[in-house]
Amino acid sequence: MLDLNRLRALHAVAVHGSIGAAAEALMVTPSAISQQLAKLEREMGAKLIERNGRGIRLTDAAGLLADHAGRILALVETAEADFEALRGAVMGRLTVAAFPTAARGLLPGALRALRDAHPELDIVLYEREPERQLREVARGELDLGVAQDWQNRPLPVPDGLSRATLLDDAADVILPADHPLADRPEIRLAELAGERWISSSPTTVCHDWLVFTLRSAEVEPEISCLVDEYPTQFALVAAGLGCALAPRLGRGPLPPGVRAVPLADRLVRRIYAVWRSDAARRPAIRVTVDALRAAAAGHR
Repeated sequence: MLDLNRLRALHAVAVHGSIGAAAEALMVTPSAISQQLAKLEREMGAKLIERNGRGIRLTDAAGLLADHAGRILALVETAEADFEALRGAVMGRLTVAAFPTAARGLLPGALRALRDAHPELDIVLYEREPERQLREVARGELDLGVAQDWQNRPLPVPDGLSRATLLDDAADVILPADHPLADRPEIRLAELAGERWISSSPTTVCHDWLVFTLRSAEVEPEISCLVDEYPTQFALVAAGLGCALAPRLGRGPLPPGVRAVPLADRLVRRIYAVWRSDAARRPAIRVTVDALRAAAAGHR
């Protein structure tokens, strides 16, 4: 009898390309993945993994078994979803991911409401960037994502996924309190030409969007500080080291010495829940999306 956990480990290695990446996706240790693969090799009587320089590669036998594993795991997931739908029960394990400011601004209230209303529902929350969320929801590694994109730079959603808009979240310019434009009711990005900027790390969604947005306004970004946490960005703004762009959800109270100024050329990010369309019949998906909508309503 094939063990589902061993098949899941092999499938994760096939999808992610390494034992370490598979372990991260399944939230276990690399040694646990290696042990599952070793047991599966003994169970099948065939070699599944071969060393390839510093990495590994799947044998032909492993590739064949991984293909079957993908179909088996999908069938198991469908059976579980159908059973939950038949019972109408909100129960079982639901894996949810959110980007950082949504994890801080939306998920605490939504998860508390779900815990109180549905004590048999076990939700596990992960923090993930939007692109990774979409990949993992599409592959079935996550049940639900809370993702974002910007109206001036939409994020493609893979086929087979459904989504529901939760909130339109505007961004403001964060300026030092003594900046000449800090007391204006609103400003345009073009008025900030020549300013130094504080940004998230390169390759992150927020960094790429900031550079794209400034250049679209014909403002060449001169980035002086690269930090990911908004409180750190705001402290650097307060010290007069630059200005920042920050959406309102999840940014928390501003420290003394800074001002948030609305933009005349309004910038809005769309926050939405995303799930596999074939899992929509799960009651757990439905009530979680409803709880997220209710939490988002308090931020409109």
